[in-house]
Amino acid sequence: MTSELEEIASSYPAGFVWGAATAAYQIEGAWDADGKGLGIWDEFCLKPGGIERGETGDVACDHYHRWREDVQLMADLGLSGYRFSVSWPRVIPTGTGSLNPSGLDFYDRLVDALLEHGIRPLVTLYHWDLPQALQERGGWTSPDSPEWFAAYADEVVRRLGDRVADWVTVNEPEVVAFAGHSAGVHAPGLKDWRLALRAAHLLLLGHGLAAAVIRSATPHARVGIALNLSPCVPATTSPEDIAGARRADGHLNRWFLDPLHGRGYPADMVELYGELMPEGAVAELATWAGGLDFLGVNYYFRRFVRASDAGPLKFQAVKPDLASFTEMGWEVYPDGLHEILARVHADYGPPALLITENGAAYEDSYDPRDGRIEDVLRRDYLVAHLRSAAAAIRAGIPLLAYFVWSLMDNFEWSYGYSKRFGLYHVDYGTQRRTLKASGDWYRSLIETHSALQPARR
Repeated sequence: MTSELEEIASSYPAGFVWGAATAAYQIEGAWDADGKGLGIWDEFCLKPGGIERGETGDVACDHYHRWREDVQLMADLGLSGYRFSVSWPRVIPTGTGSLNPSGLDFYDRLVDALLEHGIRPLVTLYHWDLPQALQERGGWTSPDSPEWFAAYADEVVRRLGDRVADWVTVNEPEVVAFAGHSAGVHAPGLKDWRLALRAAHLLLLGHGLAAAVIRSATPHARVGIALNLSPCVPATTSPEDIAGARRADGHLNRWFLDPLHGRGYPADMVELYGELMPEGAVAELATWAGGLDFLGVNYYFRRFVRASDAGPLKFQAVKPDLASFTEMGWEVYPDGLHEILARVHADYGPPALLITENGAAYEDSYDPRDGRIEDVLRRDYLVAHLRSAAAAIRAGIPLLAYFVWSLMDNFEWSYGYSKRFGLYHVDYGTQRRTLKASGDWYRSLIETHSALQPARR
């Protein structure tokens, strides 16, 4: 009888990239070490009431000092890919101008160590840690921000591009723009829809300029962007809820997918936003396209939507009945991964798709008898979502990689250290890393997939 591992592993092609992902502010710590400048999360974490229990990323997982150990942990899992981000304020402390050689040296050593272990780096240039000095000049709402980003990208790519082929420009521009500028729950903590829409627009322009810089410096590079995407489902069959789900889809998915694939901003959402729209934004992207070599998809849950009178979008997300949820309160809906991959493939046809984030926060159970950390729910989550992704591959969708979120427990933004997503448990007091049962299962899956491949001659 075919085992679960063999069943799943056999569904993935040879050369499929098995990875894990992290982000600089969430794991590096060393907030002021070796010339690093302040970032907007350094500042945001100090605001009263901003972060659960008043925690910060000052130390986090101390990856800045423990990176050799962490690369070995990746090798022990058998990873063939690792997605990490570069800290802009670590590389250029004030955002523009003088470089910090120590910052670039850190990423230089990290890339070399990954390659020595046969692990392919996927580098994200912006995973939410804008230099505070640039925020004081308007941040992502400044018309100069795309040029700032392109200049920073140029420095990083010229240093690492001889060894790094795969690049993500921006991680989840929807979160950067709206969680950070209209909801105020992420840095920089603003609550202004006009600023949020301006930031979303300038993030897209920044992606375009950075992509051009990467290709100029490294002609054979592969460039993409990582979007948080979700199926948006009406809570009932009422016309109002169906229209609300359409607006949710327009806000979360189409607002970025359409312009990145040469369609400009979706007309229904432009009409809905009305005078909140940045002047000239529609015309500026009317003939623009993102020039993607791949699209990164971050998938966690679907959006279950009811119409409402709240805010410009006039919908609210609700929880479906008879569903299970992670510790984040997110519905566990594995079919949504196949659904969103199929929708993107059918509607937009990007050359390739990568699952750049997928994972779950659950409480872990420590067994003192053998020191194991049992996390059955996380393992089951991975099993179900990897089956869903496998179904997408069988349907002909060009899915090339899967990156678990996350390699290790870390600083979970406004939730502080209260939510754990990692394959490795982190004891923040001692910084000890311990492989969880889900990580052991993932290691076995990678090993099984490798064993099923025909021997190379």
